[in-house]
Amino acid sequence: MNVLITGGTGFIGSRLALACVARGYEVRVLGQENTEAESRNHRILADAGIRIIIGSVLDVPALASSLAGVDLVFHLAAAQHEANVPDQKFWDVNVTGTRNLLSACVEQGVKRVIHGSTIGVYGASLSGEIDEESPTSPDNIYGKTKLEGEKLALSFCDRLPVVVIRISETYGPGDRRLLKLFRGIKKRMFFMIGRGENLHHLIYIDDLIKGFLAASVVPHAAGQVFLLAGPKAVSTNEMVSTIATQLGGRIPGVRIPLGLLLVVAFLLETIFRPLGIQPPLHRRRMDFFKKSFSLSTKKAQSVLRFEPKESFKEGVAATARWYGQMGYL
Repeated sequence: MNVLITGGTGFIGSRLALACVARGYEVRVLGQENTEAESRNHRILADAGIRIIIGSVLDVPALASSLAGVDLVFHLAAAQHEANVPDQKFWDVNVTGTRNLLSACVEQGVKRVIHGSTIGVYGASLSGEIDEESPTSPDNIYGKTKLEGEKLALSFCDRLPVVVIRISETYGPGDRRLLKLFRGIKKRMFFMIGRGENLHHLIYIDDLIKGFLAASVVPHAAGQVFLLAGPKAVSTNEMVSTIATQLGGRIPGVRIPLGLLLVVAFLLETIFRPLGIQPPLHRRRMDFFKKSFSLSTKKAQSVLRFEPKESFKEGVAATARWYGQMGYL
């Protein structure tokens, strides 16, 4: 099996690439090297004998070259966390880039595409348990463009077997997104914002990869959308408490009003974004304390035989060990 992973120098992409190699697949990745983490992942993948193509889904000739002889594509490349770039970049990468990739896949005769999407397509207004049929209402440019990318991917189903995976918050060894939280708690510099009752339905990286691999081989998964999440949702309070227990930290009793921080974040965005500078605080960062998700994986369990195994407590322990081994804590 010849596999291409776009966004392969990122957290999820690099871990997926290593898992595919372990399965005996011939793997190549299309990715970028804009951060220290991507450079480190590049070296890890190269050491594993994986072919790395530095490029973008906006580079049509690079896509054609990357896809030559490929059977299966995992599409994870996305504009995601940047708060210092114009909205057009999100449209270019998440929509136009997806169209470029899908068109090239049709031309190259790719047999299946797994399109990585996000629970961000639901926005922040839903309550209760969310599943694949729940209404979508993205509330930021990332979610809006990822939803458009989903629609585009599914529109190719008459020419190309496509599976859409909505990914929940992902953590585990290799993740650096939660590193600031772990560090802040360990150094006793973390302060809770808001009441901490909002829910996070995280998924451990190994469980996510198992779901992706299942979606790549189940024949009747093509043309469908699946939610992948961990065994259960945890509140921000539970999440922070679990990490503190693992690290031997203590959470100060002071809580900062969420509304106040949202105003500050808006003002900082207004000042820094026109200058092309990443603001030190932005509203999407406040999503951690604001958005609440409880997700149903019944469809994935039924169709893909997906069964997440790692509890949040076990996943935090493994993540903390990795951070320690890397010298990050």
